Amino acid sequence: MIITKVNIEGLLIFEPRVFEDERGYFFESYNKKVFTEHVGDVSFFQDNISKSMKGTVRGLHYQVGEFAQGKLCQVLLGSVLDVALDIRFGSPTFGEYFEVELSSKNHKQLWIPSGFAHGFSVLSEEAIFMYKCTNLYSKAHERAILYNDPQLGIDWKVDNPIVSEKDLDAKMFKEIEKE
Repeated sequence: MIITKVNIEGLLIFEPRVFEDERGYFFESYNKKVFTEHVGDVSFFQDNISKSMKGTVRGLHYQVGEFAQGKLCQVLLGSVLDVALDIRFGSPTFGEYFEVELSSKNHKQLWIPSGFAHGFSVLSEEAIFMYKCTNLYSKAHERAILYNDPQLGIDWKVDNPIVSEKDLDAKMFKEIEKE
């Protein structure tokens, strides 16, 4: 497995070795020993899967307090632009984001530790997105930042984004609080 550090501390891209032949392919998508060597001792409590159509934007989501979550993200079908926004107050990269295309062809995974808001846009006709979470979902602790906040300037690489009412009601980046 190839592990790549990116320009924001804590984010990692995991690229598994893929074994292909005429029948299809095989790869190890998670290995606790490898993950622990590069991230530390992390426990996963919940796996989530979403299916979305082309142009969908989900995010930017995060949880606060005792329910803050790290996420290991991957795409099972299609392709997405995955975005992690640093919301760690005091971080030298606070307010900066990292983006990467995750797809069922490149098999890349993005590790996003707690302290980041997360979102993705669907680039293919449809996508099935899976992420492992280091904490359980808590409605009382969930927060969101408006996906198209001009202060962030994220290009989601989709025309006419399809966004939920809930995500359209999200806060502006400058309105987030330390919690």
